Amino acid sequence: MHLPERTSAQARIGISIAVPEPWAAQLAQARRSFGDCHADTIPPHITVVGPTVVDQAVMPAVCEHLEKVAGETPTFRLHLRGSGTFRPVSPVVFINVVEGIAECEQLEQAARSGVLAQDSRFNYHPHVTVAHEVPDDALDRAFERMTGFDAAFDVTALHLYEHGDDGVWRPQRRFDLRDA
Repeated sequence: MHLPERTSAQARIGISIAVPEPWAAQLAQARRSFGDCHADTIPPHITVVGPTVVDQAVMPAVCEHLEKVAGETPTFRLHLRGSGTFRPVSPVVFINVVEGIAECEQLEQAARSGVLAQDSRFNYHPHVTVAHEVPDDALDRAFERMTGFDAAFDVTALHLYEHGDDGVWRPQRRFDLRDA
């Protein structure tokens, strides 16, 4: 996983849509079963803004920005179904977003502005990772096993996560979306 370097005066954050239960537990267990060492350090999610380093002094402005973005974004339906992969570009197998793609893209564009404006290494593609940087046979198993995965839920919030020194991503704050 690509993680930007940070100093002690900075925080490494990510902005995501959390996958709710019971699907979060199912996806974490699946990720564990494929041998992905990140299964217990990265909660199942759809990335909105990937790992980003910000000065601690800027965190209030980040939260204000996310509060505004969330408040201007109506809740929406998200449907996850089937498996996909970024191979051969990246050793990743994921669950597809089949409904809510446009809403995720709009949320990403709004969040990745202002104090969080930045270039992205890849074009935005909403998904839920289930296997990353594992051997090819594990990627193949993940792709095959997750073809039947199906879950739908309403997205009602964005979450700010912080990456701890122990390598665990932990939710720090929830930003409620506007009622549709």
